[in-house]
Amino acid sequence: MEDMMAEGGKVVDFHTCDFFPERWFDLVIVLRVDNTTLFDRLHKRGYSEKKVAENVECEIMEVVLQEARESYAPEIVQELSSRTVEDMESNIERVLTWVQHWMVQHADD
Repeated sequence: MEDMMAEGGKVVDFHTCDFFPERWFDLVIVLRVDNTTLFDRLHKRGYSEKKVAENVECEIMEVVLQEARESYAPEIVQELSSRTVEDMESNIERVLTWVQHWMVQHADD
């Protein structure tokens, strides 16, 4: 995976900060959602009560956001809302635009 990541322009979807080397990332996106929406989503997916409670608590305590801020340079950590379909579509567009911009900037690397 090291060679693939060295090429750049990749999107990695993962839920922890300590699995991959920091050098792999130029942008870290933390998706956020309000607790009610998160609760409803997880219930619809059939998560156990324990798993729902754990995830909602993590969101309340901003665990993933804080881990990202502690693990990466502050200027590369971005927080995006993921509450609505429109939010998700906007997030996809933002990430695609960022990747395209990055690829142009690093075309000669």
